[in-house]
Amino acid sequence: MVNEELNKTKAIYWASGIVSICGIIFEVLFGAVGSYLLGDGVKQYTLVISLFLTGMGIGATISEKVTKNLILSFVWIEYLIGLVGGLSTFLLFGITAYLSSGTDAFFLYTVTLIVGTLTGVELPILIRKANDIGETLNRSAARVLFSDYAGGLIGGLLFVFLLRPELGLVKTAFVVAIINVIIALWLLFYFRKEIPTYRKHGVAGVAILVLLTAGVLWGEEMAFSFEQKMYKDPIIYNSNSEYQKIILTKEQGDLRLFLDGQLQFSSVDEYRYHETLVHPAMATAETKENVLILGGGDGLAVRELKKYDEVQSITLVDLDPAVIDLAKDNHDIVQLNEEAFSDSRLTVINDDAFEFIKESAEFYDVILVDLPDPNNESLSKLYTLQFYQLLRNHLSPGGSLMVQATSPTFATEVYWTINKTIEATDLYTENFQVDIPSFGNWGFILAKREPVDLSNIEINKETTFLTSEVMRGLTLFGKDIDEEIYDENGDLVTLEINTLIHPIILEKYSKAWLNY
Repeated sequence: MVNEELNKTKAIYWASGIVSICGIIFEVLFGAVGSYLLGDGVKQYTLVISLFLTGMGIGATISEKVTKNLILSFVWIEYLIGLVGGLSTFLLFGITAYLSSGTDAFFLYTVTLIVGTLTGVELPILIRKANDIGETLNRSAARVLFSDYAGGLIGGLLFVFLLRPELGLVKTAFVVAIINVIIALWLLFYFRKEIPTYRKHGVAGVAILVLLTAGVLWGEEMAFSFEQKMYKDPIIYNSNSEYQKIILTKEQGDLRLFLDGQLQFSSVDEYRYHETLVHPAMATAETKENVLILGGGDGLAVRELKKYDEVQSITLVDLDPAVIDLAKDNHDIVQLNEEAFSDSRLTVINDDAFEFIKESAEFYDVILVDLPDPNNESLSKLYTLQFYQLLRNHLSPGGSLMVQATSPTFATEVYWTINKTIEATDLYTENFQVDIPSFGNWGFILAKREPVDLSNIEINKETTFLTSEVMRGLTLFGKDIDEEIYDENGDLVTLEINTLIHPIILEKYSKAWLNY
């Protein structure tokens, strides 16, 4: 009898640990899918964690009212978590594709609260069941809570390093939900003597298991059709790397690369972007032997640099090796970047740009910063005073730094905040804005240790768009997007510097793009 009770309590502790792993995975999964579909990672993770924890508090309160057959109650809670959590990301992609804006956010936050509430009911029930079997309250609570906290760590690690990169967002939800249901069926069978109608409840669990298994097998394919609705052109490549979701679309010769839903280039007009990024910096640099590119994993900036015989070394630093591999192996991109990665002068390093430049001992004649916009916390640090100070310290005398700086039309205050932050490093700047049909109006900032004078600078390489006269014309800004910015009251806005301690740019960026 004692051994039987001991085995039952062990089963409860194992169940608590496994469902805790599932709970934390659902929590971070909802944050990840919110960041991907809704943007602003800080906001989505903050809201998801807050709602999930609030739900757990509500669930803990509800658990007091559960008085009959604790194991059967636990079983049905797991069934509900399996159904709601398993279908969550699949349905969210469909809602995003077919329903009006805002519905997807409402659905995500509602599901987060529901799953959080159900999760909050789990552990109190298991603690009480352990007490019924004979465990003391302090012992049962301590062990179940230990299983919960340890399971949280395991769940987080599994999601980051295994589930998200290997299974993706949709399949992960179904797989984790299946584990919840299997645990429910296991406990149902283990405590079957206490549940006269356990077979009926088992059949319901098996039916849910079949539904979720179908989701694993075919849900991602259906979700892909939903996702296709989110993109203008047919998707020809779809992958989850360790760092981001990579989408490649193509229609009538227009090849487009998206990272986490953000457009990186369109083949019909990317030359306007990359010629502006590369050639003014190269033309104003006194020497051009050693060039650094931060970002630019598509190889298109390298393609422009290949036009300069003076270049002896190109170092390209991009965080995600999957993007590099795609740019090396995909026929369409290879054709567009003109086999950039076959250039013997090129060295590719997969590293965070901030960490690389902090540890580097090199000086560079030209530094090209071709990084994504500051739309999340990890990217916003690459637009800080500290980052630009590091770049300045690695810029050779007479060298040139060119930074892509989002759109001065759509995000005027963000653009000029970046400019002010660069100027705070004691570099002189020159501002450029260029129309790129696929992006809209886009901005760049050229910086040097010496005052910038473009009057005698010539672009003497073969280009599709940029000429010497056009380059000088790109420095002209209309009154509505120049550095004098006025608020809704007509008062002049005082621009601040973006720093690691005071990262103002993320909030400004989110507000600026809210209506675009």
